[in-house]
Amino acid sequence: MKVPGSAHRADGDAAGVTPDSKTAVAAAAATPQPFDPSDSAHDVALAELRRLLAVWAFHEPGARSGRDPEELHQLRVAARRIDATLGLFKHQLPHQLMAARKSAKAVLRTLGAARDLDVLLEGLACYCTHLPEHERAAAEPLRALLAAERERARSRMVRGLDSQATRHWLETLAAGSTAEGGNTDGVLTVMPQRVRQRFRRLRKSVRRLSAKSAPEDFHEVRRRAKQLRYATECGLAVFGKPAEELLKAVRRLQDELGAQQDAHMAQTRLAALAADSADALPPATLFFMGRLAEHHARATTHARRTLNRAWRKVRGKRWKALRARLEHLSAAAPVLNAPEEASAVPIDTEILAAESPPAPDPHPIKH
Repeated sequence: MKVPGSAHRADGDAAGVTPDSKTAVAAAAATPQPFDPSDSAHDVALAELRRLLAVWAFHEPGARSGRDPEELHQLRVAARRIDATLGLFKHQLPHQLMAARKSAKAVLRTLGAARDLDVLLEGLACYCTHLPEHERAAAEPLRALLAAERERARSRMVRGLDSQATRHWLETLAAGSTAEGGNTDGVLTVMPQRVRQRFRRLRKSVRRLSAKSAPEDFHEVRRRAKQLRYATECGLAVFGKPAEELLKAVRRLQDELGAQQDAHMAQTRLAALAADSADALPPATLFFMGRLAEHHARATTHARRTLNRAWRKVRGKRWKALRARLEHLSAAAPVLNAPEEASAVPIDTEILAAESPPAPDPHPIKH
């Protein structure tokens, strides 16, 4: 069996893929494919897995080459979304696919270690953009140290991608995504319930936050926001305009939480580097690192202050509108999933025709 992503070239370009076609593939892969409201959740899940495996195969060569950090980011997002899809449809998918979730965690750790260093280097370059020459010179030993760490992390990442465990994970996903039959739960029976469940979990994690909450608590909120976003995006074809409006607010919430997480990660890494490399780094660089750590501390404080405003936009009228849409769809589900002999029962078409689904987002997949 041909494993998605197993064939790669050293130059980082997929065979036969031109720059124009790469742009087209990236745009087409940005959103889940539309589906029929009468489809089973099992079939919708498998179609989404096949799409995500194609996204993985598209970005793996570029992630290996290291020429564009965005390729690694997109590969990591594809792995996250594969894991999220398995979690979203865990009761409708075969056992072998659910067992593959264990391997996904190891893949994500390997990709994450390299991606974190990309983020640190990007943040350092951005911070240095408007600094005077002598301060940029003081930052250079830090940049070189991070770049060396990144190369080591990338080497470990490539070994991880080549490992038997990762190739077996991809083979299992590829084989399972073409399975026929299986659970017959209707997608409109499953997905509205999953979205409501993920919103409740997000709301619960937000309510546990306080001014003294640890960074791990904020990271948990970010994780729950991603789960809500992925579930909502997966059903965008039938959720329509209310889902699109909610997603805008959820993305803003993720941006706030992501800025805080990145700043905390940078502070932690700078402290560790200062402790481990104090004798190797010049005093001017250590002083620069202290100023950079203060910059990240201010970013963390700002992100915490704006979090409540971002959350209010999620839980307010946008969520109420989507919740009403979900209730309508749930009401339609028993009729759509009825056996053929009962098809004489009239279907309320107004429920399903409330809004046409939005056009696919041409931008690359985000976190």
